[in-house]
Amino acid sequence: MAVSTTDNYILGLYDDEDVLMEAVRTVRKQGVMIEEVYSPFPIHGLDEALGYTRSRLPIAAFLFGILGTTLALTMQIYMMGVDWPMIIGGKDFVALPSFIPVTFELTVLLSALGMVATFLIVSNLKPYGRPRIYDLRSTDNLHVMAINLRSNRLNPAQIKDVLATTQAVEINEKSFDLV
Repeated sequence: MAVSTTDNYILGLYDDEDVLMEAVRTVRKQGVMIEEVYSPFPIHGLDEALGYTRSRLPIAAFLFGILGTTLALTMQIYMMGVDWPMIIGGKDFVALPSFIPVTFELTVLLSALGMVATFLIVSNLKPYGRPRIYDLRSTDNLHVMAINLRSNRLNPAQIKDVLATTQAVEINEKSFDLV
């Protein structure tokens, strides 16, 4: 069995966001899995229509924040209480109130950097990658519905028939080399 070195897509292009929203609902009801919809502007309710769930990025932010807090407190307690204990201003070796500013700053720093790294990894945005541009008009005036043929059980002719019933302005095929 030959391994495919390309990703094949069928693209439905729409010039009206209301028609696009109805098309997304129709296509999903027919059992076609939509990989993504590209639009020149945000469309309210599109994420619900596509069946997207809530992002888990806040959970990652919380975990990175906990890591920052733990790292900051561990570092300061070790430095001031074990490695180089000094009495500063009559305070104890481990004076937690004086550790609050550093702890807060390291919590915020690791949370922000961790969220950026997590977003870039999950979104597959790498500095050496090439973006997949399905249709240049998606940045100007058209909405593009990208359907990956590999993840659908219907054959391309059936998918095109479904898209034809949704008032698509154009229906195209596009291939991308797997990298």
